[in-house]
Amino acid sequence: RGEIACRIIRTARRLGLRTVAVHSEADAGALFARMADEAHPIGPAPANESYLAAARIIEAARRSGAACIHPGYGFLSERAEFAEDCAACGIPFIGPPPAAIRAMGLKDSAKTLVGEAGVPVVRRRAALAALCALRRTVAVAGTHGKTTTTAMLVAVLTEAGLSPSFLVGGDLVGGAPSAAWRDGEWFVVEADESDGTFLDLGAECVVLTSVEPDHLDHHGSVEALRAAFTRFLVQASGPRVVCSDDPGAAAVADGTPHLSYGTGPQARFALRNVDLTGAGAAFTLVDGGTELGRLHVAMPGVHNARNAAGATVAALALGAPFTAAARGLGAFAGVARRFEWRGEVGGVSFVDSYDHLPGEVAAAVAAARHGDWKRIVCVFQPHRFTRTAALWQDFASAFDGADVVAVTDVYAAGQEPIPGVTGKLVVDAVLDAAPGRRVAWLPRRRDVLSWLEAELRPGDLCLTLGAGDLTTVPDEAMALLERRAMAGPRGR
Repeated sequence: RGEIACRIIRTARRLGLRTVAVHSEADAGALFARMADEAHPIGPAPANESYLAAARIIEAARRSGAACIHPGYGFLSERAEFAEDCAACGIPFIGPPPAAIRAMGLKDSAKTLVGEAGVPVVRRRAALAALCALRRTVAVAGTHGKTTTTAMLVAVLTEAGLSPSFLVGGDLVGGAPSAAWRDGEWFVVEADESDGTFLDLGAECVVLTSVEPDHLDHHGSVEALRAAFTRFLVQASGPRVVCSDDPGAAAVADGTPHLSYGTGPQARFALRNVDLTGAGAAFTLVDGGTELGRLHVAMPGVHNARNAAGATVAALALGAPFTAAARGLGAFAGVARRFEWRGEVGGVSFVDSYDHLPGEVAAAVAAARHGDWKRIVCVFQPHRFTRTAALWQDFASAFDGADVVAVTDVYAAGQEPIPGVTGKLVVDAVLDAAPGRRVAWLPRRRDVLSWLEAELRPGDLCLTLGAGDLTTVPDEAMALLERRAMAGPRGR
């Protein structure tokens, strides 16, 4: 934490920031303690880390001239004393008294806070539509690939000097912001289909990466989902960019004028001479027989080559030169939890990826095959009971290419369990398709680490896949392997 705190402080200074937001009190304690050590001595530090965190935040607010403090969920649910500390230091605290905070749940506390402050409460869907109304909007949609494509498009338009505003639905590698409001005329937004938000944005230009069955709890049926994506395309007044390699996207775009991209012969903008490695993808983009140039992105897999092509085609349609695409994509560091390198211990490599739909899982495993690892050991965490109930059979061939597979139980993501719906359904689908495959069913979290400790060996890639809390497993497994190595043969 000390090292991370130093990096945060250096970055904040370089950018001229006066405020740093943190997600938990433990992180706040480490960060503000280091700030005090380096540049802001505040006097004797209380022994309690939580109190120290509160004291540092209050002092930082004071120094920056903040009029009040609005705490995040972590402070609401964990430290009602923070409100008391604010009051003792003379810093106004927006919200109910500490005793009321203690008695409330997370969401009720937040609603009361903003309600008593007289702040209007609107759904994210409406707020995003209001933002889109202020700019010419580019909306990037698709059941997978939209986060990466959105971030790539922002990188290209920024390199072209168009200064776009943007909202990306994921953290960017290297500490780049995932949202910004800039001076340019375009607003690039990741458009979410999960609740129909993408239909409310009034986008002028749209990009469609893929259409795969998902969020059927909202849309009701695959047909209704496809109809929504068709409407997303039709209502756009400007360029429509569609991945023709994806059967679902191609189907919903049929009959609607659009710019197609892909590796197949039906694409106007074609990816040719595709070169895939474990470190990235490179290809030549051809427009109807005219070679535009070579593009490279430091994200592996043909799916990321397609994402880069989609971003480039959209940028070209908005007036950016191809040279900006080459430079912007060449410098693009990637998106967190999208085939993200996490480290290596004892010859075992660890990569974590957010992929949780059958098509996404298959693409991630295929990308891993282009590395030089001896084996791919894949751990998958199904996401949401409704999704698992609808799609478990589609995972039958999704793990083809992995040498060993382990499946955990379902990550609920706030949903109530559905009787009979567990990760075992995914295991059954894989084994029904290939009875001889090595597939482990590990419903309990502690079983995953024990299994990995026994299974992993030098030369392996441990690939964790899922949109839930499996993302912490690589760090835990690496720590476990480090302890085992330090203990030596006798400690095993």
